[in-house]
Amino acid sequence: MSTIVPLISSGTAGPLGVLHLPRLWQKVSLEAAGKIAEGYPGIGAGYDSMVIAGLGLDAEAVRSHITNDKPTYPQFEAWIKEQPGAILDGDSIKALNDSIEGYIHDDDTRQGILSANGLADGDPRDAINLNNLDDWLEFHAAEIAG
Repeated sequence: MSTIVPLISSGTAGPLGVLHLPRLWQKVSLEAAGKIAEGYPGIGAGYDSMVIAGLGLDAEAVRSHITNDKPTYPQFEAWIKEQPGAILDGDSIKALNDSIEGYIHDDDTRQGILSANGLADGDPRDAINLNNLDDWLEFHAAEIAG
């Protein structure tokens, strides 16, 4: 069975306006189907956990819903809206998005990603764009370069 590198950027938001949420849905969906590329957790300690906590959700409930119900992305957002204690007000979503956009990888991580892509140390510095470069390189190695 082939595996898939998740390519939805953490900088992408769905109708709720929450950055990274579409990527989280994609990763857990791929994991549930046994199709996520090696090295990609369905729910990891970084942005995944930030988004789940920021929305007042339970990680195991998120995983269980996606694994068992296999929702489309809009169905996943509808499920979130139904969760008791979900934090979906505009100020909270803005604060969560700001924390995602403002996250900066440590120097070693940044240098490693840039170097692997044949780029000199420098920009980008933000985790969203560095993670994009990392994903695109993984995709290229798995699907294009052979």
